[in-house]
Amino acid sequence: MSTTEMTAKGPYRTSVGERYPFGATPDAGGVNFSLFSRHAERVELLLYERPDSSEPFQTIRLDPELNRTFFCWHVRVEGLPAGTCYTWRADGPNDVRQTGFRFDPARELLDPAAVAVTDVLWDRKKACAHENAPAMRAMVLADGYDWEGDRPLNHRLEQTVIYEMHVGGFTRHPSAGVAHPGTFRGIIEKIPYLQSLGITEVELLPVMAFDEQDLPPAATDLGLKNYWGYSTHSFQSPHPGYCVSPLKGSHRDDFRDMVKALHRAGIGVILDVVFNHTAEGGADGPVINFKGLGNHGFYHLDPADRSRYLDYTGCGNTVNCNHPLVGRFIINCLEYWVREMHVDGFRFDLASAMARGEDGKPLHDPPVLWGIELSDVLARTKIIAEAWDAAGLYHLGSFPGYRWAEWNGRYRDTVRRFVRGEKGLLGSVATNICGSSDLYQKSGRLPINSINFVTCHDGFTLRDLVSYGRKHNELNGEANRDGLDENYSSNCGVEGETADPRVNALRLRQAKNFMAILLLSVGVPMLLAGDELLRTQGGNNNAYSQDNETGWFDWGLRELNGEMFRFVKEMIALRRRHPSIARNRFLTGRQAEGSRFPDIVWHGRRLNRPLWTDPKGQLLAYTMGGTVPDEEDLHVILNMSPRALSLPLPELTDRAWCPALDTGAASPADIIPPPEQKPLPAGTVAVSPRSVVVLESRPLR
Repeated sequence: MSTTEMTAKGPYRTSVGERYPFGATPDAGGVNFSLFSRHAERVELLLYERPDSSEPFQTIRLDPELNRTFFCWHVRVEGLPAGTCYTWRADGPNDVRQTGFRFDPARELLDPAAVAVTDVLWDRKKACAHENAPAMRAMVLADGYDWEGDRPLNHRLEQTVIYEMHVGGFTRHPSAGVAHPGTFRGIIEKIPYLQSLGITEVELLPVMAFDEQDLPPAATDLGLKNYWGYSTHSFQSPHPGYCVSPLKGSHRDDFRDMVKALHRAGIGVILDVVFNHTAEGGADGPVINFKGLGNHGFYHLDPADRSRYLDYTGCGNTVNCNHPLVGRFIINCLEYWVREMHVDGFRFDLASAMARGEDGKPLHDPPVLWGIELSDVLARTKIIAEAWDAAGLYHLGSFPGYRWAEWNGRYRDTVRRFVRGEKGLLGSVATNICGSSDLYQKSGRLPINSINFVTCHDGFTLRDLVSYGRKHNELNGEANRDGLDENYSSNCGVEGETADPRVNALRLRQAKNFMAILLLSVGVPMLLAGDELLRTQGGNNNAYSQDNETGWFDWGLRELNGEMFRFVKEMIALRRRHPSIARNRFLTGRQAEGSRFPDIVWHGRRLNRPLWTDPKGQLLAYTMGGTVPDEEDLHVILNMSPRALSLPLPELTDRAWCPALDTGAASPADIIPPPEQKPLPAGTVAVSPRSVVVLESRPLR
């Protein structure tokens, strides 16, 4: 277990302690506490019996002559049991405008190295008003967890299919039917579903402890809360809201149990992490931890007035990631989650902000990004960048080193435009579905550096992408001003829900087209949880505050939209049986010895005649030769025009083309598993309007 029941109050004897490791480290004889604060002049440790105790049972003033080494303050508390809660107080300079220091001897601070935090007494509004509000508290956890031989899975990227999901929203809907809805343990109960779908990794929206109260006033007045979690304050603690018994310190056990269970099922765990800003916000935000311990070094401040925060993230502050000490803190946190929590990878929110130097200007070789790339502990860990920030940096294709993969926003936009019917995009579509060589090849990188996606948490769901021509974010309380205006979506003729069977049939076909193209593309595909069941958010493309049915996964859709689930499941299976798609090298157009076709041959309405220069082009076809002896060749047709076509097929010897996929056909003929496929009778294939067709070559029987 991670903690024990708290016993009698102190006072407890103290000794000097050690400066490392940071945080609270228990052993058989007591607990060592260590805090980093370079410019603090006086430090106190406050001990609480419970997370909701009104007063500390012991306050320990640290002696700077004995309890300080270099920039670290440390003390050992003898006999202190696990389960004790604690905060810090730090005093020092407070000339904010001149130096940026914000020391306040009356304010309690959360330990930046806390491995378990509680927020039951937290009141952000009071904290922002600088009232003497109770702080969040850290908890001392003992550790004797039995991993039972578990290790990170380290799936190869070319074999990876990512499923982006929200821990709370995945099981919080009443239809989930789990014992602990909205928690890490709730995910465990849904592992059979994830296995049946065929994905290889889950990418979890932020699970490091965040401030649910961090919202614009209008949203707070509506009773909303920060649902997505992009407001981190504690980078080594699982979020208490996702734990079954956070007041008893179940944080690490709950998270580890989830990871271990997912690994047993062959599913890796990627964490969406937010190191570009914190929950402390700007000058009007609360002091939680970093502001009160090292504000002037941890954040980018305006040199002309250091009470003002430079905001490159749109969230009030920007972490000074390339300060040597801050960069080391970030890498230590990442290594902790790999070493102690067994996670398989990280996706970095607004990662371009992490490329800014201490003056806020972009660096050619950002130390923190290179440090992540070169860390021995992270050497087999997936690292994925959201390759932009909120202040204009756009680094798609430019992240350093070999290992950094990137969310390919250009792929998303190009495929959306193509499927909704825009003309003249064939060259761009071809480049993107072949791994975006124009972005990655010149620098020696590979198709696996491209994370391909059509939808993600930020924007329309797949169903809404084909049902709405504009965003509908009124429920967020910001008069529909929030969220992106340009979504490259199409409502298929009617805005929002409709009973028109023709509109709904087209929407279903378009949704299948998106999924088919995504899973046929070279690179690493990422699906948004719920898209396989056509989950809707009612046109809300920024549901960050919707911890309700708008943002939750509705499990009743599995029966209602079972046709879409089957299609996605079989589409993932098709991808995984074709190494020619799931590859780690770019396509060359060359033919390997023993292959029937080159690795790729492009076509238009006639074989070997792609329509690259046609400004009205909406048809793209190609043949992919099998890369191993038993792999079937593929012939793929993407017809986004409103016309039905009859197209020629490449000639085969001792084989026949068998339909595997046709989004224009009714289920179950929309996707056909290999045992049920039958050869086409002639050398042409009929292609419906706005559809994707895939054929596999099979030996003649």
